[in-house]
Amino acid sequence: MLADTDSWIFLGCFAPLGLLCGAMALIDIHRGIIPNELNLSIAGLGLLKALVSGGVIAAIEAGCDGVVIGLVFWLLRRLYFALRKTQGLGLGDVKFLAAAGPWIGIAGLPSLLLVATLTALVAAGGLQLAGRNMTRRTSLPFGPFLAAGLLATVILQQYLGAP
Repeated sequence: MLADTDSWIFLGCFAPLGLLCGAMALIDIHRGIIPNELNLSIAGLGLLKALVSGGVIAAIEAGCDGVVIGLVFWLLRRLYFALRKTQGLGLGDVKFLAAAGPWIGIAGLPSLLLVATLTALVAAGGLQLAGRNMTRRTSLPFGPFLAAGLLATVILQQYLGAP
């Protein structure tokens, strides 16, 4: 039996999202940046999915979610720098979170951040166990963990009805 139209729309958008997130994660690991083109592609794909599955109003709402999320994390980035005099979150990460907004909405942000931080902690613990000296100054690219959080949250929202 064929799946319903919503499932085909989801799968047709989720597959490219997975590829974009994989490419972004590899680039961030190797070069320490998240290219704007990938962030724009992820955001555009999310807006397209919202448009096709929910109409113009849903796409506008999804775009607004992305803008609000991006603005909040940009302000948090600025505040952290003002207090600590060091960058705690890269601008590419902020742009990625804004690009994730159309996919997960504001309600999905806690799930994305929970998955991202837990996977980053597991990775840091694994590196420590493998003999790498992990200190407060050790820098890990956070993009791959954000990508994992986005993909996991999208799946949780689609199949488990999570917010």
